[in-house]
Amino acid sequence: MPRFFVDDAAAAETSVCVTGPDARHIARSLRMAVGDEITVCTPSGRELLCRLTRIRDDACEAQVLSAREAAGEPPAAIRLYVAYPKGDKLETVVQKATELGAIRVTPFTSSYVVRKPRPEKVPAETERLNRIAAEAAKQCRRGVIPTVTPPLTFDGMLAEAGDADLALFCYEGEGTTPLPAVLPDTPPRTISVVIGSEGGFSEAEAEEAKRAGFALVGLGKRILRCETAPLFALSCLAFRYEL
Repeated sequence: MPRFFVDDAAAAETSVCVTGPDARHIARSLRMAVGDEITVCTPSGRELLCRLTRIRDDACEAQVLSAREAAGEPPAAIRLYVAYPKGDKLETVVQKATELGAIRVTPFTSSYVVRKPRPEKVPAETERLNRIAAEAAKQCRRGVIPTVTPPLTFDGMLAEAGDADLALFCYEGEGTTPLPAVLPDTPPRTISVVIGSEGGFSEAEAEEAKRAGFALVGLGKRILRCETAPLFALSCLAFRYEL
């Protein structure tokens, strides 16, 4: 069943209105008719089963048949922080992180980052990554669309990610604890997962993260590529708290 996302203001108790490109998609691409059913999700986590009552290119109206809490969301709000990788790897990470349950993806700079963000291109890149997250959320039946934020500095990332109930700093060096050993039985309310770029993190950065209260965790005996590591970590969290 087609899935669309609207603001809470567009969804009343008994009706909902889908506007913009999604309305045109319903009317033109999907060629839906009055009486067809769609699923509409809101930022507050509601999943609405709706029946179309009016179809126009700019706005489609629907009757709410039933409402429930979105079934596609993990029990913890997982925020992923990824040091800038080279090429288009960040697009892949955003798409797959959406499928694996991340609620936010934030790129950041660190010592070994090769591709540094160009300020004049950040707005367009952030907009494109958010579109990728939106399309992935529709495809995988998420209840909300994850947010991709503008990049942070390393210190800015530590300050923001460190306020989670569980802050994980994935590190390939010495002094780490295996990821499963730091996961509590009950899922924390919020989890931050920090992943490095192709070169990983420096020892100084790892020490700074440790002083900031992060748990330095290892992801096994093999060295994972920078686009694989975040997906592996998110998969471990999904296995621990969802399966």
